Amino acid sequence: MFRPKIFDTLKNYTRQQFGKDLMAGLIVGIVALPLAIAFAIASGVSPEKGLFTAVIAGFIISALGGSRVQIGGPTGAFIVIVYGIVQSFGVNGLIIATFMAGVMLIIMGFARLGAVIKFIPHPLIIGFTSGIALIIFSSEMKDFLGLEMGAVPADFIDKWKSYFTHIQSVNLYAVIIAIITVAIIILWPKITHRVPGSLIAILVTTAAMQLFHLPVETIGSRFGAIPSSLPSPVIPHIDFATIKKLIQPAFTIALLGGIESLLSAVVSDGMIGGNHKSNMELVAQGTANIFSSIFGGIPATGAIARTATNVKNGGRTPIAGMVHAITLLLIMLFVGKWAALIPMATLAGILVVVAYNMSEWESFLFVLKGNKSDMAVLLTTFFLTVIIDLTVAIEIGMVLAAFLFMRKMIQYSDVSIFQNELADTGSGKDAEAIGNFAIPAGVEVFEITGPLFFGAAHKFKEAMRFIEKPPKILIIRMRRVPIIDATGIKTIEEVYKESKRQGTKIILSEVNSAQVLKQLQDARLLFSIGKANVTINFEAALARAEKIIRDPL
Repeated sequence: MFRPKIFDTLKNYTRQQFGKDLMAGLIVGIVALPLAIAFAIASGVSPEKGLFTAVIAGFIISALGGSRVQIGGPTGAFIVIVYGIVQSFGVNGLIIATFMAGVMLIIMGFARLGAVIKFIPHPLIIGFTSGIALIIFSSEMKDFLGLEMGAVPADFIDKWKSYFTHIQSVNLYAVIIAIITVAIIILWPKITHRVPGSLIAILVTTAAMQLFHLPVETIGSRFGAIPSSLPSPVIPHIDFATIKKLIQPAFTIALLGGIESLLSAVVSDGMIGGNHKSNMELVAQGTANIFSSIFGGIPATGAIARTATNVKNGGRTPIAGMVHAITLLLIMLFVGKWAALIPMATLAGILVVVAYNMSEWESFLFVLKGNKSDMAVLLTTFFLTVIIDLTVAIEIGMVLAAFLFMRKMIQYSDVSIFQNELADTGSGKDAEAIGNFAIPAGVEVFEITGPLFFGAAHKFKEAMRFIEKPPKILIIRMRRVPIIDATGIKTIEEVYKESKRQGTKIILSEVNSAQVLKQLQDARLLFSIGKANVTINFEAALARAEKIIRDPL
């Protein structure tokens, strides 16, 4: 359960596979370089923090993870969260929130919640992912257009108001560089997939800017030189007041990190025919985030695009992910200083493409064409992510999805009333249908269909009110009740007590679900009703009813 995947993959490890992992790791490391820098800057922190995260967290996620091919590091999904935390609590607050999120992820893993996180509704995931993509796109317009303005407002609407206010300061050189970047990233794969288009775009645009001395802002002009070494580890100071203040953003980081990493692991399983260990993956993600924060990094998780790149280039073991982290470390140590020359417009172009790929517009439109419940969850989560906050979007989206699911279950649940001698020979499609049986006089039958839980229990209560005269026997048929909760148990208990007061005998028929049977046993209802009055089929229930009528004592 908590054994890192690397131990399984190294049992029959060959030199040939090492060669493939080495090549895949080198390629993914090069792909990750511009993304790590771009994600850090878009998140409101200095560029080297993205590199620290990709190196430290990327290595740990591969070394300790539950997936064979997972590539970890900073991702676009975290940009919105990180930017908001930095604006509200500063970089130190972000480091503490990341550390706390790491602890939460480890707890989730050991609590074996990996399988639970995977069942978060698809419309909710598409909603907040598309919302994040729109926010990333919006946040990059300042550098894409080269606008001369101060800090970009955090609020979505204020952001676009500010852009329009400063639109006269647009820098045509920056726009051209950004458009060239987007064009290269889109067209380069037609030439080769071996070298990432984002790297070619950086080399071409940086060289052009230096050659022609274009007046475009660079990483160096905004942030200064990029350090060529890892910082010393520092464990953040955390007290109770800090925990109270940062618990919500930390939980959002942990939840989103868990969702993204497990989604990436599931996608990669489909590509290689593998089977990841979800709980071990959460533990690895948590450990990676703790160490990322200790080295001054930002939140990390599994990166779907980089993981797919790893698989497509032959990576099949965690060695490839570890090589990717080492590659980034070597680049940072020996050529990191040259990264200061990269134009900000180039990074904006890269992130615009990332935003488009994240948007999943095809999935968005597909869900919109589906049922109204899924559409409601999608649009609610999307607009709350864009207009309000990602944390609020996930919380309300989950609650809305749960309520809509309960509504469906309530609609599915039904209580049918059958009074004496209502035999119907036309119901032959179901051999066990009540219409195929003669109901004796003095016997009434209630058939419950669907889950008997707090949302549907009122239907049973309402149906009981239609009984004008208490019958001698009340058969409650439960062949199609898969689950029951405390409210359902309480409802049956109330029916039993009321029937006993009126002199009516209760018979439970076809309690086929093991969960329902156990709940009834634990509540001592089976004992109260009597073992003889709990039958395995409806025919036996009718026979028992006739016997009680003949011999009431």
